[in-house]
Amino acid sequence: MGKVLYAELVPHEFRERIKECPVAYLPLGTLEWHGEHLPLGADGIQSQGFFIKLAEKIGGIVMPMLFMGPDGATENESKNKYLYGMDNWTGERESGKKIREPAQLDGSAYWLSDESFLNLINCIFSQLNRAGFKIVVAHGHGPSTGLVAKHEKEWFDKYGLTVINCWGSEYDGDGMGIQVDHAGMNETSLVWAIRPELVQMDRLSDSKEPEQIPIAVSGKDPRFYASREKGEKIIEMNLERMAKILDDILYR
Repeated sequence: MGKVLYAELVPHEFRERIKECPVAYLPLGTLEWHGEHLPLGADGIQSQGFFIKLAEKIGGIVMPMLFMGPDGATENESKNKYLYGMDNWTGERESGKKIREPAQLDGSAYWLSDESFLNLINCIFSQLNRAGFKIVVAHGHGPSTGLVAKHEKEWFDKYGLTVINCWGSEYDGDGMGIQVDHAGMNETSLVWAIRPELVQMDRLSDSKEPEQIPIAVSGKDPRFYASREKGEKIIEMNLERMAKILDDILYR
């Protein structure tokens, strides 16, 4: 099977792997609040963990994970600071009642502007082209993945790289894709399957009262729908899906 992490390869191992399968996997991570029950690096842990399994299955090389990424930003004038991403989650119910006011979430330290992020990705893709890759699978943090996907034609025109992600209509619609919620059933199940020792479900209340909804968690409630077994099922389904997609690109 061999090593798949770029940073661990010696030159002859790199030459062998890229000759067999010129695919680079780029985990788009963050250091971002993912509930009280998941690690702050959940985005990169999921994408890198999935990519390692995919590289072991079909070939290719897994890049080091990023930890900076774009996200929505709002200025909190009263506190003279910016709030990013899930900082603005209020948990507002149909009645209009909010669970919380927008506020900085502990541990989140990942934001950079769209422009800065695209400059970084541009540099990375330039180097991947130089190294001989033909395909890049870039996936992870939602806003990062979406912004890379928005410029797929640009990456091909500039570097000859076919850039794809792991979202797909087959499974994403029912929450069984790769990273299709935020610390809810999907992401919790994925981390549970990839790094079970990092999941601390006991940090969440088991109450079904709306006021006890986990802070800044979106998607199906992980307390009642997530499991390690579900994560393993999600991974297996998507390994088959992504293997077919990459095979079609490589040999079309």
